Amino acid sequence: MILRKYLLAIILVLTVVACKKVKGPDKPRNLIPKKVMVNILIDAKLVSSASAMNKRIMRDSGVVINNYVFAKYNIDSLQFAQSNDYYAFHIKDYEDIYTEVQDSLERLKQKLKEQEAEEWKIQTKREEDSLKAIKKDSTEVIKEKDSLSPLKRNDSIIKGLVDKKYEQNKKFLKPVSDTVSRLN
Repeated sequence: MILRKYLLAIILVLTVVACKKVKGPDKPRNLIPKKVMVNILIDAKLVSSASAMNKRIMRDSGVVINNYVFAKYNIDSLQFAQSNDYYAFHIKDYEDIYTEVQDSLERLKQKLKEQEAEEWKIQTKREEDSLKAIKKDSTEVIKEKDSLSPLKRNDSIIKGLVDKKYEQNKKFLKPVSDTVSRLN
């Protein structure tokens, strides 16, 4: 019986404490505005992705990954942590911030895909044009070297010599079949 009274008292105290509205963190005096917070989170995501892919390149370029975003927005890690805690407690604001971050990253991803597709089209066109130029050049070289190519009409001396040689050798040409000989 006594155990039930204590248990009932503990449940009552816990219920009162649980129903009490939790105040949450105070609004920091140097709270980062929502728009700036969105930009900071976008840049932080991009830097973390880039550092995962090109850590050595970024280190060689002198980019300190941990401090890059803070230096860019002229904030410190304490200010960011306090602002992040404040927005995390106010879930609606935090949700708005992250929705905008996600949308911005999706738009950036789509834009990059379109840019890659355009660059691929340009590269493919360049390669196609190069192949056409090579093919055109090679056919011109073959035509110049081809001894069976037709003579130019303005070269009358060569044409006259060829016609004369053809007339001389005409008697040595024999028809291939009877049908060809009947046609002559």
